[in-house]
Amino acid sequence: MKIASWNINSVRARTAIVERLLREEAPDILCLQETKAHNDVFPADFFRKAGYEHILLNGQKMHHGVAIISKVPLGDPGRHDWQDNGEARHVGALLPHGIRLENVYVPAGGDIPDRALNPKFGQKLDFIERMTRWSGKLAQPTLIVGDFNVAPLECDVWSHKALIDVVSHTPVEIEALGQLQAAHDWVDLGRRFVPAPERCFTWWSYRSPDFTRNDRGRRLDHMWASPTLAEQATGHHVLEPCRSWERPSDHVPLVVELTL
Repeated sequence: MKIASWNINSVRARTAIVERLLREEAPDILCLQETKAHNDVFPADFFRKAGYEHILLNGQKMHHGVAIISKVPLGDPGRHDWQDNGEARHVGALLPHGIRLENVYVPAGGDIPDRALNPKFGQKLDFIERMTRWSGKLAQPTLIVGDFNVAPLECDVWSHKALIDVVSHTPVEIEALGQLQAAHDWVDLGRRFVPAPERCFTWWSYRSPDFTRNDRGRRLDHMWASPTLAEQATGHHVLEPCRSWERPSDHVPLVVELTL
């Protein structure tokens, strides 16, 4: 089974590159974040025509939004409100073979890494803390994917020194993500297949006209697996060339292959 995850930054604006991904990678399942589409305007027919009959949505008008698009049946749908304010940031399902798939879009957290000065930063930390409590109770083999909006390792950013006080790479966020990982002994598949300190980025700002020129990337997107499920992962790759496609997202897709 091949599963892809992509913060698409508006699915309706980027159907052309989504279609290219489906054609070139042919994943069995595609998880999208930041779809920016309410459920009633999500381009479901586009995906069904491409052979993806099973679709789970948690959409929101113009903001956030997540979706699971699949060739295989999706059972027991779930939608956690880890933001605790109704924002559409999670959708999950039960896959064949008894595996849970969870698709999450963690809040970015604003610009100031101080919850007293920036409520958005506090919401981000609280979101991760709620995920941590949920993780500690998991019993099923689970794959959680998505835009975590945290680059945890020094080698997960273009410059640790320059970004140590920048939201997404601050010590408090890294500590929170570490507690989340420890709560279920999650295996970070990205770093299992691309061991640190090897370069591995998934996001580049739109501010640079040519993202390859200074390569100021961050690894914000992740795929984590329960320990038993991680043993069944046979491949993982980051589709960096997608950042150069026409009208790209600022994120690129991740793909994991599982032998079940």
